[in-house]
Amino acid sequence: MDEIIGQLKIKIFLDGASHTELLELHKNPYIKGLTTNPTLMRKEGVENYANFAKETLNLFPDRPISFGVFSDDFSEMEDQALEIASWGENIYIKIPIVNTKRESCYDLVQKLSARKIKLNITAVMTTEQVYQVSQALSPEVPSFISIFAGRIADTGRDPIEAMAVAVDLVKDSPLIELIWASPRELFNIFQANAVGCHVITVTKDILNKLSLVGYNLEDYSHETVTMFYQDALAAGYKL
Repeated sequence: MDEIIGQLKIKIFLDGASHTELLELHKNPYIKGLTTNPTLMRKEGVENYANFAKETLNLFPDRPISFGVFSDDFSEMEDQALEIASWGENIYIKIPIVNTKRESCYDLVQKLSARKIKLNITAVMTTEQVYQVSQALSPEVPSFISIFAGRIADTGRDPIEAMAVAVDLVKDSPLIELIWASPRELFNIFQANAVGCHVITVTKDILNKLSLVGYNLEDYSHETVTMFYQDALAAGYKL
């Protein structure tokens, strides 16, 4: 397993908001960065945004961490972005591709990027959005573009095609890295790696499956049958 994972070029980022999980995975050599969002934070019961972020930064001072703005107004987003960025050198500010009014973020991205704020443009779904964002980002400032490949797949579309186009769009911008966001299964790591994506964000549930990489399928078949048999016995099923 280690040999197979070690051959991957893609970087694996943990997507979560649980400090218990973060502490557990702190020494995992496969975890190269972290991302979170207000939905995950709310689910984990986070009440103070700034305190949570600063505690997380203390745990991971040497890896890129993405924290998002949460206003729906671009002027307020700018203020929030500047405040959050001041907390650490390894912070990337998540800016939504649009607000709830369907207004695009491109002007704000250009403004913040010109001020050398590292950004992570999130909730990107289309190659047109990738193109517009890549044009707005400064080529001299590291940044991420998070393409929600899992959500694209949820609509019945193949995200690999969109990712391949996106990879081509940013090929001449070495400081722009593409993130395969919202994966649905472990195999997405290998798909993202094959298409040339730079980063994939994964939850703990997916990370827990890394031990299965390269696992003997006949053994896996036997274990599955054994599980079914034992569960039927435990349930006391009879005919």
